[in-house]
Formats: sequence, C-alpha cells, structure tokens
Amino acid sequence: MDEQIKNDPGISDAAAQSLSRRGHLAFNWDDLQSIELPSGIVTRMYRAGLDESAPTIFHVYYPPGCVVEAHTHACDYTEIILEGAQRVGAQWHYAGDVRIGLANRGYGPLVAGDEGATVLFMFKDGRWPAVTIGKNDGSSLGSDVIEAFVAQQSGAAPRS
Repeated sequence: MDEQIKNDPGISDAAAQSLSRRGHLAFNWDDLQSIELPSGIVTRMYRAGLDESAPTIFHVYYPPGCVVEAHTHACDYTEIILEGAQRVGAQWHYAGDVRIGLANRGYGPLVAGDEGATVLFMFKDGRWPAVTIGKNDGSSLGSDVIEAFVAQQSGAAPRS
C-alpha cells in the first residue's frame, strides 16, 4: 500500500487499502474519526490526494455562540456554509453561502449563530493550520489539537 495513503489522517487502513487498490474511494463523513476541540468545535478531515500538496477538506461543526479569534492560513481556501449561520467579522453568512480566502489574509472573528454552524472548508494544500494575527493568542483556534491528531494518525511528531 502507498505510504502516503496509509498516513492520511482521515482515512482508515481498510479504506486506504481500497483506495490504493482501486484508485478511488467513497465514504460518508461519519466514517471519518472526529476531532473535538476544547471550544466544542467538532471536525473531520481528509486529503483529496496522495501527499501534503493535495487539497485538505474539513467538515466543521461550530456549537451555538462559539467564537474563534481572527486568524489566517498559509494557503488559499474556500468555505461553504452547509447549515446554520456564522458571522465573519461584521458580516453574517447562511446555508449556501460561499467564501473564498487568499493565503495570508486575515479574517474574523468567527461567531456561530444561535443554532450553530456546519461549514465545509477546502484548503488548497496541507498548509491549513490557522495562524494567529494581531494580539490573538491562538487559544480558540484548535490547530494544535488537530495537528497532534494528524501526527498521531500518521506516526509523525507534531509541527512546532
């Protein structure tokens, strides 16, 4: 089996074997292991390819009223609000709304609406970890928890 597939944090060993053998894979979000952050955010993720240059996809649930500090990412991304509502800075976004963000351009804070928000994020590559901006301390981002999960799944040491 291809080691890059085997080490994808979102794909089980059995699924990785199927992908390696057949060249394609179908699954449900519920098939992926969830990661719960201290803020109550729950996410699942996978890479849409075989290495860290492949797009990284996140399915994220933000509980009602959840706040995530302003931040940026080192790669371009897009997000789609699937359910609920989320305020980004001063603007509210609702189910079906799409945002596109460029690398190293700050945005936020993010605030989930009264019913929470479910958002699909598609990052251009593996440089998805949130980067603090301004006087924010990163405590609401949860990137360290996600990176530790990825490292544990792949057997690598977390980035520091």
